[in-house]
Amino acid sequence: MPRSVWSQELYIRAYRFAAEAHRWQRVPGTHLPYIMHLSFTAMEVLAAASVEDIGDADLAVQCALLHDVLEDTLIRREQLGKEFGEAVRHGVEALTLNKRLPRSEQMAECLERIRRQPREIWVVKMADRITNLQPPPRHWKEKRIREYHEEARVILDALQDASAFLGQRLRGKLGDYAAFVV
Repeated sequence: MPRSVWSQELYIRAYRFAAEAHRWQRVPGTHLPYIMHLSFTAMEVLAAASVEDIGDADLAVQCALLHDVLEDTLIRREQLGKEFGEAVRHGVEALTLNKRLPRSEQMAECLERIRRQPREIWVVKMADRITNLQPPPRHWKEKRIREYHEEARVILDALQDASAFLGQRLRGKLGDYAAFVV
């Protein structure tokens, strides 16, 4: 089965940029630096790239490391494009939730934008949700946990064609997360 090749230099460059941009942020509900979430997302992308052709692995890995930079930091679209190119900027923009919309509409609108991007961006969204399907934060109510689980199913349904490997991983994580759904 063909595998995707990726550049360690581009990985390190995106990692450093993301680590600096998110330097004060923590993984919600923990004391862990936020770069851990981004690293885990990139690891899922690279795991897929090791067993199947995911397309442009450099694009996918950079977007995985940078996917929250527009949503959660002071980095602007123009700066991201200048540093990493327009393909990365467009991918990260597609992965960024539109917070001006009601919360109930944000994911559907985001998935519409992702589906207009190359499949590498689809792979990143799947990897992101795999990484996020950990035990929910203690402050989440039952309703929020159920919504998050359902949202993950919607992501899987919309994007599973991008990667058989990540589709299988996401299905497994959904099964594990079901234990938290009341």
